[in-house]
This record gives sequence, structure tokens and C-alpha cells, in this order.
Amino acid sequence: MTENPRTISVTGSGSAEAAPDLLTLSIGVECRRDDVGTAYGDAGRSAAAITAALRGHGVADPDITTSGLNVRAEVNWQEGRGQVVSGYLASSMLSVRITDLRTASAVIAAAVAAGGNDVRLNGLELGFADPAAVTARAREAAWQDALTTAGHFASLAGASLGKVVSIEQQSGHPAPIPVAKMQRAVAVESLTVEAGESSVSSTVGVVWELLG
Repeated sequence: MTENPRTISVTGSGSAEAAPDLLTLSIGVECRRDDVGTAYGDAGRSAAAITAALRGHGVADPDITTSGLNVRAEVNWQEGRGQVVSGYLASSMLSVRITDLRTASAVIAAAVAAGGNDVRLNGLELGFADPAAVTARAREAAWQDALTTAGHFASLAGASLGKVVSIEQQSGHPAPIPVAKMQRAVAVESLTVEAGESSVSSTVGVVWELLG
């Protein structure tokens, strides 16, 4: 009967940084009006004006996505009357991918100018259009971390590392750089977007045989 080999199980983690090349912007449109038709129509016109401004600043159609279309009544409680409709709110959301970060400030300013008081900026994230290269470097760092740790423990145990028994990649993801949520756009002309650096993390679980 074959004796089960001794093993050591180690989890390694690593990260890699690079300058981001993708900005994802969330733009909301909200229109409060006295009747539902006006609210819906004005929201549509504001959204159309914003998308036209985005296209005019070089944002491609596949990089503009509309979601979260909603129209609802707004109600207030009045004594003796109960719930009373005070108006209607139409809203939608645009997710915008900007791949030329040098134009980001101008694109945001143009979108706000086009939508006026109906615009809501819900924040942005910086990341990578193609994270493959930086992800590979993060995996290499995680592997080296696991190998170093396993070798240290094996040495402490008076043994050495044998062949790899198993490898399991654990959840790791880009760490985007968030910009604080902005409910209303004020003096957006002065807003400057600084790319900085973004990082990708990786975690790997490795099991080695122990020799000696």
C-alpha cells in the first residue's frame, strides 16, 4: 500500500500596478415635472442631448450604455387627504467608457452642459481596457510569494519542496480608483481627472510535496 506523501499547502498573494487607460463614468438624468408625459419627454431630450455631446467629443456608440429607465409618481402625505401625488420623476442612467483619458475632463464638462440641471454625476472608476498584461504580473507576484513562503516552512521542517500537487487560483480583481459620488454637478469646468495608478491583485493556493 502506497503511503500518502507529506504535503504543504500555501496561499500566495501579489499585485501589480500600472497607469489606467479606461475611465467608466456614471451619468444620471432626473426630471421632476407636474405630469408624467412632460417628465418622460424632458428626460428623453436631456438624455439625447448628453449622448450627442458625448459623441461630439469622440465617445463611440458601443461605449455608451443606457440603463435604469424609470418613471414614478412622487407623493406627499397631507392631513385629511392622505397620499397626494405632487409630481412625477423620470430618470435614466448612462454608463460611459472613456478610453482617451486626456479628454475626460472635457467630456464630463460637455455632458453636464448638455444636460443642465437634469444631470446627476454618480461617480467614476479608473481601470484597464485590457487588464491581461498587468494581471499576468500580479499572478507572477502571487506565485513567487507562495513559493517563498512554502520554501521557508519546508526549511523550518527540515525538508525540501517536491513537485506541485495542485494549484488553485483564488478570487482576485482590479482595484479601481473611485472618485467621490457627486449628486449634482457644480462648476464642473474646474474638475480635473487625474489618472494616477490602478492595481490588480491575484491570489493563488498551491500544494507541494515535502521531501526529506
